[in-house]
Amino acid sequence: MPAKIRLQRHGRKKRPFYHIVVADARAPRDGKFIEKIGTYNPMTSPATIDLDRDKAFNWLLQGAQPTYTMAAILRFKGVMFRKHLHRGVLKGAMTQEQADAKYQQFIDDKDAKIAARFEKTAQARLEMLKAIDGVPGKSKAKVVEATAEADAFTDAAGPDTRTLAEQAEQTTLPTEETPAPEAKVEAPAPEVKKEAPAPEVKEEAPAPVVEAKPEAPAVVAEAPAPVVEAPAPVAEAPAGKVDEYKKIEGIGPKIEEHLHAAGLATFADLAAAPIEKLKGILADAGSRYTMHDPTTWPQQSQLAADGKWDELKKLQDELDGGKPPVKAASEEE
Repeated sequence: MPAKIRLQRHGRKKRPFYHIVVADARAPRDGKFIEKIGTYNPMTSPATIDLDRDKAFNWLLQGAQPTYTMAAILRFKGVMFRKHLHRGVLKGAMTQEQADAKYQQFIDDKDAKIAARFEKTAQARLEMLKAIDGVPGKSKAKVVEATAEADAFTDAAGPDTRTLAEQAEQTTLPTEETPAPEAKVEAPAPEVKKEAPAPEVKEEAPAPVVEAKPEAPAVVAEAPAPVVEAPAPVAEAPAGKVDEYKKIEGIGPKIEEHLHAAGLATFADLAAAPIEKLKGILADAGSRYTMHDPTTWPQQSQLAADGKWDELKKLQDELDGGKPPVKAASEEE
């Protein structure tokens, strides 16, 4: 495969710097190369290209193929133009001296344009820095003049031999020449404060606040009365042995409390309770408990009282949330 004239990347992240190399087309981008013929820095304005034109021209004559970027660089540096002139010399269209003159003229014009661009960029940078730094305006000029006058007055008066306290007093005297200090002496602030005794107003104000406080607790004391009466209907759980009705499917913690309050303490008590009594307990507990069906509770309680837990588990697997399955109900009909 032919040799390639291409760029080999160097530099850090976001700051590329390229070497112009001649390498085998099968070699990796940053791998082994045959010869280095220049450098290319795209981070300057304009870009900085340092190329050995003679070596690049010789490699083109030997068949080296430039990449698209390198072809543009070679055209910019006049190498491709030199190859074009060399082809004209081989065909007899011009002599070698004429070709060299044209090539030199091209190089001189190109170098002049590049130098002009560098100078223009440098001038623009100087103007930018001048705009950032700024130029002293009229206010700054006045400050400079005032400072110069103060320095001249100090030099004329001679060195100041006064103490620091005397200098401070002398510094404040010029400002007291105005009638402002007399106004401060004639308007004694303490007398104004004594004529308007604010504390008397503050002592009279708390009186209605103290009278209003006893009334507030009376309202608060009356409010808790209905709250205390609300849980009154729920009786205390019976003393002695109390079974956990939560083991019965369909009975939760709240329903268990109401059943215990109704005097049903053990599984035997719940098994002997009629269905109508259980429904009445749920109805008394509230409307949200009437949706529960206690039909199977006595049967489950009897199995629990007898200690037949396996049979109870098997029965609960057939139930639907403590209710008889729909299929069984249809078969009974």
